[in-house]
Amino acid sequence: MGLVLTLTGQGAETKGQPPSLAVQHQARFGEPRRSATRGGRAGYTFVEIAIVTAIVGILASAALPLARVTMQRNREIELRRSLREIRTAIDKYKDATDQNLISPNDIDNDAEGYPPTLDTLVQGVTPANDTTGRKLRFLRRIPYDPLTRSTDWGLRSSRDTPDSKSWGGQNVFDVYTKFDGKALDGTSYRDDW
Repeated sequence: MGLVLTLTGQGAETKGQPPSLAVQHQARFGEPRRSATRGGRAGYTFVEIAIVTAIVGILASAALPLARVTMQRNREIELRRSLREIRTAIDKYKDATDQNLISPNDIDNDAEGYPPTLDTLVQGVTPANDTTGRKLRFLRRIPYDPLTRSTDWGLRSSRDTPDSKSWGGQNVFDVYTKFDGKALDGTSYRDDW
């Protein structure tokens, strides 16, 4: 006589056997399987671990380029902010000289109303007709270039050509990063920003 199993709601019963001798089998989710070949010890097989490791590796390799792009985008945002801050300070200095708010002793006649150096924007200049010794400052500090990781900026004077890579030295008309690379949008940091 053979043993025939039929499934019921709670488990399996053998035909012709009392329910007390029935073979019970319930699956428990979340518990490691027990294997008779490993002496009934709980654990995961090498294949299961290898598959999980491969899946985690694939997910990590997909996330790495996204992290690089995010870091690059953040550096570009910081670069735009730094360039805007310096250019705004240069424009304010030029406006102050045009409105005669700066002492003639602090204005270089050859500079055409622009600051002679970036340090002039930080050190400040004496206001016109002021005897108190206070200074007009246009920058608290020279902003940090996030691409070159320094405060060394490329400078252009008002007499330089727009694509000039060397500073004429007469004044500071514009600034640019010295980092020679491409932005996420394909433009050149040095030439187009």
